[in-house]
Amino acid sequence: MLFTKEMTIFEALRAHPRSREIFLKHGMTCINCMGAQMESIAEGAHVHELDADLIVRELNALLRSEKGDAQSGEGVD
Repeated sequence: MLFTKEMTIFEALRAHPRSREIFLKHGMTCINCMGAQMESIAEGAHVHELDADLIVRELNALLRSEKGDAQSGEGVD
């Protein structure tokens, strides 16, 4: 799975628990409002005058970092 600008903010929040951190880092407190269920990442970024591509890159970096951690054995007891 990859994050896209077209997915809703709510879908992104459900897809990865740490996605919340990315949205809050950029001041997108809309994660707590009803609009997050229907508003895409691109629409939310536009409202907040943010770069949706940057946000999506950072969200996908979460996935890459976890995949790298799993392959390297980090977090394995």
